[in-house]
Amino acid sequence: MKNPVIFLLLLLTSIQTAFAEQLPEYSRIYDPQRDALQDGRDAIKLASATNRRILIELGGDWCVWCHKLDRFLNTHPDIKNQLHQTFVLLKVNVSDENDNSNFLKVFPETRGYPHMYVTESNGKLLLSKDTAQFLVNGKYSVKRFKAFFKRWAIKKKSHRV
Repeated sequence: MKNPVIFLLLLLTSIQTAFAEQLPEYSRIYDPQRDALQDGRDAIKLASATNRRILIELGGDWCVWCHKLDRFLNTHPDIKNQLHQTFVLLKVNVSDENDNSNFLKVFPETRGYPHMYVTESNGKLLLSKDTAQFLVNGKYSVKRFKAFFKRWAIKKKSHRV
């Protein structure tokens, strides 16, 4: 290929597509038909097996800011990859069609969407976070997401001999 920039973009796109296809469906979409309790159990199994915490993202297809967050992540593949390396992402639909109240009854109330909860790999709640805290001048901030991931990443244990 004559243009290395185009080649690099094509390569990154194919890597992103392959990575996205490996994610569980509950990490990719809000679906009012999904069983959030079962998805939560599956996320706990995956988080435990891969030594990650869980990031529960509440929202829905009706949510403008949820779409803005998805667009932000899709245009910043490094942030999206870091998200999935740090957390098992569990998207939980909240809508008139399915408010998932049974799943959400153990979590603090939210004031808006999207909203995030960070849990240990066993599901124990660590943080309730309004995603507006990631905004700078009305746009999601790479710097704030990176700081968030750094704060909540599970530290790898060093083995001393």
